[in-house]
Amino acid sequence: MPHTTRLLLVTALVGAACASRLPAQDDHDHQQETLGHVMFPVSCNPEAQARFERAMALLHSFWWEEGARAFKAVAVADTTCAMAYWGLALNAWGNPFVGGPSGDHLRKGAAAAIRAQAIPTPTVRERGFIAAVGALYRDYESVPNAKRLQAYSDTLARLSRDVPDDPEVAIYYALSLVATASATDTTFVRQKQAAAILNPLFRRFPQHPGLAHYLIHANDSPQLAPLGLDAARRYAEIAPSAPHAQHMPSHIFIRLGLWDETIAANQRSLAAGVAYARTQNLGGVAPEQFHAIDYMVYGYLQEGRDSTARRTVDEGLALTTVLTSDALVTNYNRVAMEARLPLERGDWAAAARLPVRAAGKGDIGEALAHFARGIGAARSGNTAQARAEVAALAAIEASLAGQSGYNWSRIVGIKKQAVTAWTLFAAGDTAGALREAKAAADLEDVTEKHPVTPGELLPARELEGDLLLAAGRYGEARVAYESTLCRERRRSRSLFGVARAAELAGDRSTARARYTEYLAQMQGGDGGRPAVETARRALVRL
Repeated sequence: MPHTTRLLLVTALVGAACASRLPAQDDHDHQQETLGHVMFPVSCNPEAQARFERAMALLHSFWWEEGARAFKAVAVADTTCAMAYWGLALNAWGNPFVGGPSGDHLRKGAAAAIRAQAIPTPTVRERGFIAAVGALYRDYESVPNAKRLQAYSDTLARLSRDVPDDPEVAIYYALSLVATASATDTTFVRQKQAAAILNPLFRRFPQHPGLAHYLIHANDSPQLAPLGLDAARRYAEIAPSAPHAQHMPSHIFIRLGLWDETIAANQRSLAAGVAYARTQNLGGVAPEQFHAIDYMVYGYLQEGRDSTARRTVDEGLALTTVLTSDALVTNYNRVAMEARLPLERGDWAAAARLPVRAAGKGDIGEALAHFARGIGAARSGNTAQARAEVAALAAIEASLAGQSGYNWSRIVGIKKQAVTAWTLFAAGDTAGALREAKAAADLEDVTEKHPVTPGELLPARELEGDLLLAAGRYGEARVAYESTLCRERRRSRSLFGVARAAELAGDRSTARARYTEYLAQMQGGDGGRPAVETARRALVRL
């Protein structure tokens, strides 16, 4: 099938009406764009100033492709505008939550930072911004990205003290706090500090795209998500032309179990991204479109819309990416969206047969495939395959150990332990299985998920609940499922799990309430899940 045809199919899938409302993205005509409102004065000529503020609006919505063009246009308008090169350097860094750039992106960003530092600037503010981006790239050949990102944040902290009343300084310092927060800090100190900076500014500048965007990131956790709902619902309206502004609200919607809003947000994001790729004749889509598809598929599956999810996965797998940035996003989300379908449905045999699409890469994408195959094999009774998948996970865990940035080795280790638990259970070692399952869940509970994913393929605590249920320990199973729902609200498998555990434990009232809640959520389902029929029959009995 020709690639253009595939893109048209995806556009049709998410709604041609969405695509038809998107403005053309053109270097020479931006009159129809709506990107929000940014005021960012710089020491450049008037034409460069106007171009710079548009470039900043693009950067605040993580539109890397257009951002690079826009900052180059600033430099063309004024070759002495140091902040044009600052913008190019920051744009080249890309998404601060995915580990930083490599290869050409890293080299180009470093070159732009050096160019910015070489041009005299008249203000403390501009010198501070340029010093920060200099720290971001300094010694990039020998110093890990994560350490340089921390140096960048530290430099912005000093600048925020030197220029305390500048909104953009405050905004970028707040973003750096979130980007450098520890994934194991369950008190969210840095995220709360960032939100305390951003919230008053958002009240002053309600059309600023970065403020809405970064408030979503600051509150992207189970405990804080309700605090980000207002920003989430406003961001897409502030910057409707930016694909990422359509997707980003779903980070909060997912946390709150707002599945219809999750799906709609990512339909709009995918439509915007596909339309942009077609307009620019890219021959493929940006990696972020796989991110949107994975989030969309997750939403469909929580409502039991399995046939729709399957069609969406098939369309997604037919797409290609032509941009080399955000390889993590492509590898993770492309594998995850395919694996979610059999895992959420409990089709363990199908999960065991999943292809290893990222084979040989030794990254989290490959690990996801081995996890899904291992869980599927163990729960199908194929302990030989399950042990092989555990061995593959152990090798990837070791290869990722010690890498800077997000601790993917830890995540792979948790998944290895979960598969080990089910392998032991299949072999008849119930005590060992429960021990491993609890250990995996305890570790996952104190490890915040990476923003690349809408949720783990199967939460470790939910898998522990499944094991406890299978072992006849219904009260403990119910506690495990309820714990999962505290972290992942309205998650369908855990809703059903609570109901089933309560029924088997003799708690008719809780069973009725949870089965009713589960069936209400699945009322639009199109996948014929056995759990739905089980719930219906249970309500007749209860």
